[in-house]
Amino acid sequence: MRLSSHKDANHFAYPLDICAQMNSDYKVTKVFALPAAESDRMEEWGGTGKKFDRRKIHSGSEYHPDLQTERRETTTPYQVVQPDGPSFHIEGNLIRWEKWRLRVGFNYREGLTIHDVSYDGREVFYRLSLSEMFVPYGDSRSPYPRKAAFDLGNNGAGVNANNLQLGCDCLGSIKYFDAYHNTLSGEPLKLSNVVCCHEQDDGILWKHTNFRTNNAVVTRSRILVLQTVITVNNYEYIFAFHFNQAAEISYEVRATGIMSTNPIPIDAHVPSGTVVAPGVLAPFHQHLFSLRIDPSIDGQKNSLLVEESHALPFRDPTVHNPAGIGYTTTKRIIEHETALDTDVSTARTFKLINENILNAMSGTPIGYKLVPHYSQMLLAHPDSLHARRSEFGAHAVWVTRYHDCELYASGQHTMQSAGGEDGLASLIKSRDEGVRNEDIVLWHTFGTTHNPRVEEWPVMPTEKMMVSLKPVNFFERNPAMDVAISTQAANKSVLVDGSRCCGKA
Repeated sequence: MRLSSHKDANHFAYPLDICAQMNSDYKVTKVFALPAAESDRMEEWGGTGKKFDRRKIHSGSEYHPDLQTERRETTTPYQVVQPDGPSFHIEGNLIRWEKWRLRVGFNYREGLTIHDVSYDGREVFYRLSLSEMFVPYGDSRSPYPRKAAFDLGNNGAGVNANNLQLGCDCLGSIKYFDAYHNTLSGEPLKLSNVVCCHEQDDGILWKHTNFRTNNAVVTRSRILVLQTVITVNNYEYIFAFHFNQAAEISYEVRATGIMSTNPIPIDAHVPSGTVVAPGVLAPFHQHLFSLRIDPSIDGQKNSLLVEESHALPFRDPTVHNPAGIGYTTTKRIIEHETALDTDVSTARTFKLINENILNAMSGTPIGYKLVPHYSQMLLAHPDSLHARRSEFGAHAVWVTRYHDCELYASGQHTMQSAGGEDGLASLIKSRDEGVRNEDIVLWHTFGTTHNPRVEEWPVMPTEKMMVSLKPVNFFERNPAMDVAISTQAANKSVLVDGSRCCGKA
């Protein structure tokens, strides 16, 4: 409920302790009392109850500037200026930047998609997209197990995309992309400014100081950012593809917004959530994403190589390792569709390779490696409805043969899915096709186990997750060696007078 007349007051700060059941005509058929204590169960409401506990009326839960009582005045303006304009060139949905060439796509379900990616004239990826996002909540008291949304399959990332604002969501010299959806009657619906394209400084790209001469050479990194932001009820998600000058691609996800809340009596606690304000429980939950990676590493025939690093035996007469410090790697190429897991203890690495082309220097196949975002997988029991409907959440990496229309990790129709039919595990079980030297797809499951903090209320600071794709023996040297050296003449940095370091005299 909302206790303020302000239209942007935070109604998540006052979750009601009743729940209405409605039929398809939007008529209330029953009203239930929600559980309060850990041992409580949902039961039909008898029509009478105790009065609202006015101790739950509190301050500090508002986020809108109109309702804030304090505002910092210590932050000086920060402006991103490119006097000669941006370095990228755009024709329709085609982007050329540095040595990259790619196309931008957008649809109602996945939102931002990337197509036909090449670097310096060489193919690297056919299609990159977020396939699915599953958000299961961990409060097992009824009716809360129903809180488990496929934010792409149920809601759609594209139709929930924000109209990005100049100077707010993206800084600098911005190019916006519009997209189109359709109304229920089939009329085109324009979605304005759903993708922003801009450049960012990304720190040092490479540097070396010759200690003999004390001469330093430094090159700063520039990245091209393609970003979209979606609002799904209470949460915001920022999705961004980063392309850098060393032929690397990163996919960044940031979660922010307001946590979905449950009611709780004053002074009560339950083990499956955090009390973030009087009468407000933020339940434990997970955010699991599936990044779909369709490679084209110098062609469509690719393989997945799994590499691990292992210590050599010590004091073994059959192995030369007298100091006990040696280690080597083991390699195996995956032959059939399967699921795989990350393993930090062996630095397990997943390499998309082209076995038909060898690097002239290393003598090994050219490729790109997945640098995963290490995450806990789905906590729901494998026999639960959550697990059956979100098969991709069981493992961090999946490899399948490419098939037209297989774009979604939990299938085409998540709203109707009871699991066990068209998720990744079900697809693999039904056919078990070969994936060596074939047209393949890699799916990476990552996310966060979100056990809320009070510091995330009323709006949480962004939780950042990053996945990267890096060339591995794809080039014959550092592909960023030709990037311009950083100079003060070009960058025009300014010394700060210590007496004015905080923006005021």
